[in-house]
Amino acid sequence: MNQRVISVGNKFPEFDKISVVSREKGKEFKNIKHDDHQQSGDWMVMFWWPKDFTFVCPTEIAEFNQNFEEFRDRDAYLIGASTDSEFVHLAWRNDHEDLRDLKFPMLADTSKSLAEELGILEQEEKVALRATFIVDPQGIIRWVCVNDLNVGRNVKEVVRVLDALQTDELCPCNWEKGEETLTESLSLN
Repeated sequence: MNQRVISVGNKFPEFDKISVVSREKGKEFKNIKHDDHQQSGDWMVMFWWPKDFTFVCPTEIAEFNQNFEEFRDRDAYLIGASTDSEFVHLAWRNDHEDLRDLKFPMLADTSKSLAEELGILEQEEKVALRATFIVDPQGIIRWVCVNDLNVGRNVKEVVRVLDALQTDELCPCNWEKGEETLTESLSLN
């Protein structure tokens, strides 16, 4: 079976999934829906990892957590996800020091339906690839990046791309927030 990753310009698929949002007894779980971010006019950044209790994954999750305020400052709703269950997510958070105080939900796609619909379900092991989606406030995918299972992503690049998308202008290679966009440069001529 040849699968395709859902791409830029497509509507992000509808979902309603249980997520781990806390380690506090009785407040651990909450359902997250595809349009939660839209109701407040926010962007959504959803990043996926293959498996809980692995080696590369917690380095990425911890880095996203360290940059949580960067996403909030940009009105972006951050969600982490894998095909593991909410109970495995919670056990991992309780077990791994770097994951205990996460500020974003860990979505559980145990049916693998969302990963499959996104086209990021690895065919051999049936786990999610390291995929990142930036979705605008209207629910449209504006950026997709997919890494192989063994390569971690660069969170600063995700923030940089979010900044560029939010300008709604032409941004050159290696553009950083605060620099002149091509749109600004062209309007000066």
